[in-house]
Amino acid sequence: MPNGTRLTDVETVTERGSYRFTAADRFTNDREVVLVPCEEPPGVRAWVNTCPHESQRFDTGDGVPMRDGEVICPRHGSLFDACSGDCDNGPAAGTTLRAVEVAVGDGAVYLTDDGYSFRHEGGTDDGDPGSTSHLSL
Repeated sequence: MPNGTRLTDVETVTERGSYRFTAADRFTNDREVVLVPCEEPPGVRAWVNTCPHESQRFDTGDGVPMRDGEVICPRHGSLFDACSGDCDNGPAAGTTLRAVEVAVGDGAVYLTDDGYSFRHEGGTDDGDPGSTSHLSL
């Protein structure tokens, strides 16, 4: 079993097509991360849930749009290889997704990246009660 935080089963990622979670970076900023299936070992890759071209989220709660092993940016249609994160087409050509290290063991996916700590399943705004202030301006 890999050292790290258990995120989900590999089967969940392949059945859903993706899995979204929130992790804190080294500066304690919450970042959304997505797991996507990949045909190369270990079978799953993790990427920060943002297109490097225009900061568009891939998964806004309905899963990552994918086709033929590529992540599709919903804003401009650029395609990113799900295994390498590289884009060679559209407005995002020449960019690469920001990787987050994960490992697979015993059918489960673990967050192993020292730069991130697991916060919760889902997006950064899932379950956010919003402002609790009773002040009005």
